Amino acid sequence: MANFTDNAVPANDETDKIIAVNINRIYKVREKDSNELVEFQALKNVNMTIKKEEFLVIVGPSGCGKSTFLDMVAGLAHPTSGEIYMDGKLITGPALDRGIVLQGYALFPWRTIRKNVEFGLEIKNIPKKERTKIGQQFIDLVNLNGFEDRYPHELSGGMKQRVAIARALAYDPEVLLMDEPFAAVDAQTRETLQEELLRIWEKTKKTIIFVTHSIDEAIFLADRVVVLSTNPGTVREVINIDLPRPRDGIRASIEFGRLRQQIWELLQNGQQNTTGNSVEDKAV
Repeated sequence: MANFTDNAVPANDETDKIIAVNINRIYKVREKDSNELVEFQALKNVNMTIKKEEFLVIVGPSGCGKSTFLDMVAGLAHPTSGEIYMDGKLITGPALDRGIVLQGYALFPWRTIRKNVEFGLEIKNIPKKERTKIGQQFIDLVNLNGFEDRYPHELSGGMKQRVAIARALAYDPEVLLMDEPFAAVDAQTRETLQEELLRIWEKTKKTIIFVTHSIDEAIFLADRVVVLSTNPGTVREVINIDLPRPRDGIRASIEFGRLRQQIWELLQNGQQNTTGNSVEDKAV
């Protein structure tokens, strides 16, 4: 992908939703021994294009900048250099056109499930009657009807995450950003939530960027998997997941196993090769 000046909008076709151009992110951190401030580069020369309605999954070792990249797409952080565009417009901060689902649920403990789901609608000043109707639609969508008047502490981890997804979808964002949303639940619940998320995505056709450490989860969910290497985080490879949908039973297939091995080897090699230039400047 070509370089762009600060004010130039990259040319994109109508199927492009998010374009990240030459993203670098550098932090100032303190050395343990000397307590001096030094630079730590989290991301280096990252280029990505995410298509409309695409389910893109990012995998990589801890510290490779997966969550940092997601924060920048959300507008919660800014690149040290480079730009991220949505529909050809530069992202400069958070907005309701992007919804976020985090690992820790981030529900308001003093609000009922209904009131949690309606929170974004309140911010948009949707009238109460319409707000209640919309909120109920998304509570039904995540199969939590009957739990509307309960509080978060009365729900299991998997149910809390369903509430978080419903809340993020209810105010109708164009892009859903998901940062390891299922990492805190047990394995059986995790697989159930993955299946539910695919069902919701196929119905809503949102563009989803999903971050995970799990190779199996990435393959099961994604249209494409972006593999990041670390120190600093760079795009090592992009894997097209050409598995049929729906994906019930696909985990036992030979192709699923082949993709798992391919991504595992890329992750292993990416951790070993942290100084070479061979993994830099790949465009997704």
